[in-house]
Amino acid sequence: MNKFYFSRKFPILLYFFIVTLIKSQSIPGRYFLNEVFNDSLVDEGLSSNVVAEIRLLGDSLTWFGTGRGLAVHDGTRVFTYKSSSDSLADGEEIVFLPNGGIPAIAVYGDTMVVAFSGDDGDIQMGLGLAVTFSAQDTNGIAWKFFDQPMDSDLDSIDLIGGVGQFRKLPVTVPQANVTYDVSVTKDYFWTASWAGGLRNYNFSRNEWRHIPLPLDSQLDLDLCNPALYDSTGGPFILKDYYLNPRDPIDNGNHNHKAFSVLAYGDTVWVGTANGINRGLIVRDTLFGDNSIECIRWKHYSYPEHGLSGNFVVGLAKQYWMGQITIWAATVNADSPGEERGLSYTRDGGETWETALIGERIYNITSKDSLVLVSSKSGLWKSIDGINWAKFDAPVDRVMLSQKQIISDVVYTAAIDSRGVSNRIWLGSPDGVGLSSDIHGSDWSIFQADFDTEEIYAYPNPFSPRIHNQMQGDGFVRFHTGTITSEKLDLNIYNFAMEKVHKKNYDLEGYRGAIKWNGRGQDGNHVANGVYFASLNYSSTKNKTMSLRWTKFILVK
Repeated sequence: MNKFYFSRKFPILLYFFIVTLIKSQSIPGRYFLNEVFNDSLVDEGLSSNVVAEIRLLGDSLTWFGTGRGLAVHDGTRVFTYKSSSDSLADGEEIVFLPNGGIPAIAVYGDTMVVAFSGDDGDIQMGLGLAVTFSAQDTNGIAWKFFDQPMDSDLDSIDLIGGVGQFRKLPVTVPQANVTYDVSVTKDYFWTASWAGGLRNYNFSRNEWRHIPLPLDSQLDLDLCNPALYDSTGGPFILKDYYLNPRDPIDNGNHNHKAFSVLAYGDTVWVGTANGINRGLIVRDTLFGDNSIECIRWKHYSYPEHGLSGNFVVGLAKQYWMGQITIWAATVNADSPGEERGLSYTRDGGETWETALIGERIYNITSKDSLVLVSSKSGLWKSIDGINWAKFDAPVDRVMLSQKQIISDVVYTAAIDSRGVSNRIWLGSPDGVGLSSDIHGSDWSIFQADFDTEEIYAYPNPFSPRIHNQMQGDGFVRFHTGTITSEKLDLNIYNFAMEKVHKKNYDLEGYRGAIKWNGRGQDGNHVANGVYFASLNYSSTKNKTMSLRWTKFILVK
């Protein structure tokens, strides 16, 4: 029996989670987790600065999917759920969440689904999902754990919602079977898990189903059409169909590699490595308990339908003035002419337009006429899909805060309309930003902070070509603890104690992190090696400035 296998050719698509350290900032709110949970369940602050998912829930809760677990802002402070490396059974009620990064969160009312991922030292792998139906329960949140959806060796035939069956290649391992996206409706949660394909879980039946998508060559696939099934000598089997997430060179289909999913009402959109699929869910109860529930698929791809690229990493729905727009983050796959960018349809997929060509887009969100696009180069906004403006990187303007997101990259964003005025949440490789308005004029910044008053450089070792990339430079940040003086002097020395960099900060006017781009006085990157930093400032009011020292390794 053939089973799914993976090779080194498989793209490793999950964001690379890295840990950086800095202090968190608080804002007013209404719902307070510290009144609900004790220290045995949560730790205060972020445990990772990499934030790839942001979801709003209720009056004031804001959930973060980070590189080291699930975190939440309760309206006042940030807390991270404690995790456990213990083995968990499928369906087990749990208190501590699994270890791992979080590539996907979905919410619907009080229901929340969280996906976990990690690696086996080489290949990304799914670590299961946690589901709660009480995400706002002030008596505490109850979680249920689900194993990463997989097949058994014998699962070569599966059911299609009461209509018939289809043949498939069993996916029997969690490697390359990572849930990159989740969508929740009243009846289901849907998962897009790359090699694991598209699946849904029915809440009332407590049942998983593997959902067949069109072949790469198919423009549509009507799973409700009895003419597509062969009943000769046995059960109804979908003719000329085999679900196989291998590459086409291995007789597989890129369109069976699901990466993004968006479900609402009787509609489900799925982004894959071969375009976008729109499914209409058909329900028929003529047969009583044996009711039919099937999907009629339309398949859109480059170049036939005008997408910028066939690899679809994000989907979003906008509703404004009676019109639904579907936005897609489309990346070039393997066809000549594909480009990175944004693709969108205002007529249910009949026609597609593109925008922000050349931009590597991760996620899209919207509220009324406003659309926000998270990308490798920053956060973009538009009210018409044609004209776009980019936000400046977030900087906390509070004097002596030394808070700044040192990264061009924005992974995700959310528009928060729960207060007096709309605000924007932003997730990045360097923490979370919260703007007090939709213009990004004033930011509060939340970042991990493990040693509040310690003096250190991070990341350490530091590579100016890899870490904290912003406007063409990479930066090492210096954690200082409390600063009370209006000035700070930074000097960098090489191992021979030769000064290679000097900067005097006027903290009355300067806003942002204390940082260095790894360049010497001549503007070129310094040599690899050990470096020493002296920082001269005061940490106590009415005290004179004094020197603090730290060291770090620079590797280009």
